[in-house]
Amino acid sequence: MFKKRVGLVKCFWRRRWAVVVWSIGFSVMALCLGCQNPKEAQFQNQPTTKTPVILSPGDVIKLSFPATPDLNQLQKIRADGKVNLPLIGEVTAAGKTLLSFQNELVRLYKPQLRSSEVVVTLESGIIQVVVSGAVLKPQKLQFDRPTSVFQAIMEAGGVNEFGNLKKVRLIRTVHGEQQSQVLDLSPTLRGENTQAFYIKDGDVIFVPQSLF
Repeated sequence: MFKKRVGLVKCFWRRRWAVVVWSIGFSVMALCLGCQNPKEAQFQNQPTTKTPVILSPGDVIKLSFPATPDLNQLQKIRADGKVNLPLIGEVTAAGKTLLSFQNELVRLYKPQLRSSEVVVTLESGIIQVVVSGAVLKPQKLQFDRPTSVFQAIMEAGGVNEFGNLKKVRLIRTVHGEQQSQVLDLSPTLRGENTQAFYIKDGDVIFVPQSLF
């Protein structure tokens, strides 16, 4: 009977020690994870006012033929990214810069015209973004000019009484993967000179609420 009790006591302490070891191990792991400070995504190739325009469906382009003005026209890029042009038919425009598309048209028109010079300009380009969270008018917005994140938030009525501009989250799809970056826009609101962060088509801007 005495031996049985001793065995039970030893078993109890072994289990107690195992629990203590697992607890210490879990605490150390949690502490290590808590010490980590993963960096937010830093978007590459950030657009500026000088970034070459990439044509997209919905954009309206103007084609000018200096030697054949009768062919001058406006074309809206269809949802499939193409335009239907005289003499050469359908051509894919979406995904190309103005200059590369212009050079392509010069090459395609060369067998058709004595002078194949073509000038392509952007009449209006549509950028769609979603602004949500603690703003006065959460909505999907469209812009036809280079627009910064701060400007987009102001177009949505600005932040409401609970909005926090210190941790604005910009979500962007890059190569089929949704990435996000946190921006501090509070210096801009205070009137300080800051570098503008421009939006791209399809961006989602989320303004969080202040904790206090």
